[in-house]
Parts: sequence; C-alpha cells; structure tokens
Amino acid sequence: MGGFFGVVSREDCVCDLFYGTDYHSHLGTKRGGLAVMDDSGRISRRIHDISNAQFRSKFDDDISKFVGKAGVGIISDYEDQPLVIVSKFGTYAIATVGKINNIAELAAEAFKCDCAHFSESSNGELNPTEVIATLLNHKENIIDGIRYAQERIDGSASILILINGKLYAARDRYGRTPVILGEKSGAYAVTMETTALPNLGYRLKHELGPGEIVEVTANNIIQKRPADETMKICSFFWVYYGFPSSCYEGINTETARYRNGETMAANDKDMLDEVDSVCGIPDSGVPHAIGYANAAGKPYRRSFVKYTPTWSRSFMPQNQAMRSLTARMKLIPVQEQIAGKRLLFCDDSIVRGTQLKDTVVHLYELGAKSVHMRSACPPLLFGCKFLNFSRSRSELDLAARRAIARLERRELTDDLIREYLVYGSDKYNRMVEEIRKELNLTTLKFQKLENLLDSFGVPHEKVCTFCWNGLDVDDEQVKK
Repeated sequence: MGGFFGVVSREDCVCDLFYGTDYHSHLGTKRGGLAVMDDSGRISRRIHDISNAQFRSKFDDDISKFVGKAGVGIISDYEDQPLVIVSKFGTYAIATVGKINNIAELAAEAFKCDCAHFSESSNGELNPTEVIATLLNHKENIIDGIRYAQERIDGSASILILINGKLYAARDRYGRTPVILGEKSGAYAVTMETTALPNLGYRLKHELGPGEIVEVTANNIIQKRPADETMKICSFFWVYYGFPSSCYEGINTETARYRNGETMAANDKDMLDEVDSVCGIPDSGVPHAIGYANAAGKPYRRSFVKYTPTWSRSFMPQNQAMRSLTARMKLIPVQEQIAGKRLLFCDDSIVRGTQLKDTVVHLYELGAKSVHMRSACPPLLFGCKFLNFSRSRSELDLAARRAIARLERRELTDDLIREYLVYGSDKYNRMVEEIRKELNLTTLKFQKLENLLDSFGVPHEKVCTFCWNGLDVDDEQVKK
C-alpha cells in the first residue's frame, strides 16, 4: 500500500523526516524515498530499493547530505516516489498513496495533446504518481489541480506536495486512507500513522476529513478545501495495516483489535472446552488473539514467534514462491507449546490461504492434536479497488472465491457471490466448510461483519466494506 510523511519546520527538518518516514515501514516493502527542499528552493531526492533491507539502513549514508526545513518521505509498495516535477506551478516533489484503476485511460487522454509523455515506469507499468502530476497541470493552481485529479481517478489518491518551502496535503475523496497533522514548537508534520508523532515530539493537531486539502507552513495550517461529508475509511487499518499504537478517527488500533477478539470469543462459548490455548499469527493476529483469550478465560500462548532481527513486520512479496518461503522462514514454531495441544489461532484475515495451509500442515507435523482458526474479519470475496491491498492476478486467488467456485461449478457473477454473504445462511456455511476442508482445520469461523464494525467504534456507514460485500459508495446510495 504505502505511507507518506512530511515536515515543515523553522529549523532543519531532516532528522524528523527520516524517522517519521521510517515509522511507515510496515505499510510497504519495495521502495523508500526522501525529498528535501533547501532555503534556495533546490530539492534533493533519494530513492532506494528496500525489498531486502530496512529503510534506515539504506538511507543512513544519505541523511548527512540533506539540508532543509521542508521535506516529504514515503514508503511505497511498488513505484519510485517521491517524484520531482518541473511544472507551470514551479518545481515540486510529490508523493501519493492509493490506486488508479483507469490509469491507461488517463494516459491515453494525455497523449491526445501530442506533447505529453511519461518517463517513470516500473515493470512496464506507468507510475501512478506521475499520472497524478499530469492531471494537476490541467488546472490553474495546485488546489484545483488536486481536486481535479481526485475526481478523474477511478480508485483513490491521497496526495502530499512539497513546493516553495510549504506542504500541500490532501486526503482522498472518501477518506479511505488517513492523513493526520501533528504540531510542536516551530514545526508541523503530515503523517498517515499517528505512531510517527510522539517520539519526535509532535502532538496530534488535526485529522483531515475526506477530500480536505490544507496548506502547511512552519507557522500555520490553512484549510484550502473543506472536508466532504461521505467517509469510507479502509477497515483494514484497524484489522491489519495499522501499527498497534496508531489511531484513526480517534480510535486506537490495538484497542479495536482487543474488542474484536472479545466478540469472537463470545460466539465460541459452546466449544471453549475443546481448546487448551489461544495463539495469534504474528503480528497483527496477536491483539485479536489476546482479546479472545482474555474474554474466553483461556491462556494466551505464543506457539509461533517471529524472527525479528531480520524479518521485520512487512507485507508479503507478490511472488507466490517467495511468499511461501518468507512465511516459513520468519515464523519459528515453539514446539513445547504445540505438541499434544488443542490450539485455537486468531489471524487478521484469510486472503489466499496458501501460507495458512502450509502452517496447519506444519502444526500437525509438530504434534498438534487439533487446530481451530478464527479470522478477525469476514471472508474476503472482492478484490480491493481503492488501495493496493493485494495484486492478485485473479479474484479466484481469494480462498473464499475458490470455495464458491468449487461449490457452484459455473461462472461466478457478483450477484451469485452475494448469495453467500449472509452470515449463518446455508450457502455461507457451505462456503466456510469448503474453506475449512481445503485448509485442513478442525474448525473455522469468520468474524461477523456487524461485530467487526462495532469493535472499531465509528459509525458503520463511515467504513469501507467493499472487500467483504462488494458495496461501494454509489451502490450504498442506490441501496438506500
């Protein structure tokens, strides 16, 4: 997915920018970038491959070369960022987080003027940030350009721009990704994770609303466009993406996960005698499991530990062979907590199920008597259109879709898929049982959507649930 961080300060900002960006490392695995503007207006930029090394190690040698009071940084899952653009607005650095589904169409429109070109690409794909920069140029000022770009994009885009010693920060139209302002004496920061603020001395100032745009200088924050009413923040910030100490819409991630685990345990009262211990799949499954264990009155045990010295928390590689290797190498079993035990695991979600299937096989090889699995969210049935949660080639990569395909033995339509959405219905139960058999689990349950949303503590209608029920903003308005 990715995460950005920006600073404007009366003093040198490089240290804050470096560590603030680093605090977003759990949101991406491929590229890391920093851009700093000095007092003369010159922008210095560095981008490094971080797929095989941590962000800090790649930028240690660069930090002493940066000098400036304003900068932007980003951790990205795919493309090079931030980009430095020379435009009619002046020279600026831009970083974006989101997804553009109609990127080919937007590029084709740009080519019609006979003077457009795109220089940035990765694996043969256009760089979305460069396409957004091209859209900005359609308007006479940056604020109108940002709004125009967001309106033209099918998908989502939160944007951070460094120009003339100031920052422009824009949250995407429906607030799918958080954009948060921090302040301290003589400086302001823009972040996607509140985790980045306290250790750098910043206090939470303001969380941008959907579509809100602000101008940030070292002296003040000026709202350039007010927030829209419709909010659809991505639910996976609380389920999986978000760092435990971060808050979104005032709700702490760790606390929400504890509450979610508690409700899962409440639905398991009839089978708790069949469980010896509760375990979490590191890292984001752990707080769900702690909440479950506390509510169930069962001991929490670490049956797996992650080898953190070299396998820090990160998204999995896109290549299936590398995903399998990564999953196996970074999680080390604690055999004494497995052999002869009846284990219940909580995981944040079941996406493809490939790693989980291998894990279950390994657990039985180590002597587990039974393996129960609880997914902290409902079955994933629709590929995300708004964030790069997964780049699966087909929605049939999703374990729940594969199960329905085996049951139906015909082409899957969205209407057919929705017949399996009703929690506890015959078709829903058949789907879950099919997944359970594929993964060789003793029992399998998914969290009920209403219970999950309750655990967040924000109004249900403000949360995006597309990956579970296929409903977008327009679909929900029609439904009403």
